[in-house]
Amino acid sequence: FCSGCRALQPPGHRPDLFRLMDCDRSFRIDAQQLQRRFRSLQRAVHPDRFGQRPPKEQHYSEQHSSLINKAYQTLLNPLSRGLYLLELNGIELAQETDCDADSVFLMEIMEINEKLAEPKNDDVLEEIETLIKVKQEELTKEVTAAFER
Repeated sequence: FCSGCRALQPPGHRPDLFRLMDCDRSFRIDAQQLQRRFRSLQRAVHPDRFGQRPPKEQHYSEQHSSLINKAYQTLLNPLSRGLYLLELNGIELAQETDCDADSVFLMEIMEINEKLAEPKNDDVLEEIETLIKVKQEELTKEVTAAFER
């Protein structure tokens, strides 16, 4: 907002999503704090609040709202947050980097796919869900530790 006239200004060209959401630039985030900041920012710039304002401000409001949504989704999701952190540090991954994936991990994925191909019952699906959640937690801890080094 303009400090003089309080008119909404355009968003920056490539804003730091961590700064926008008032988070430390770290893989470890406080999801509740992120959600509170998201809601606070959306209340301030949501397009519904700018319906009676000049068209330029309405457009800026839409841009800000879209950027805030993008920031929230990017930082909330561990994978997108990690990729964004790498990008901020000048590291860009090639699109097809999974060809070097750990063979043990690939075998685990294949086993899960085989279980999913079998006739399904609730017990099997719950077992697979638990297995995936445990693996996701393990991998997230490993990635967190790697970013903190």
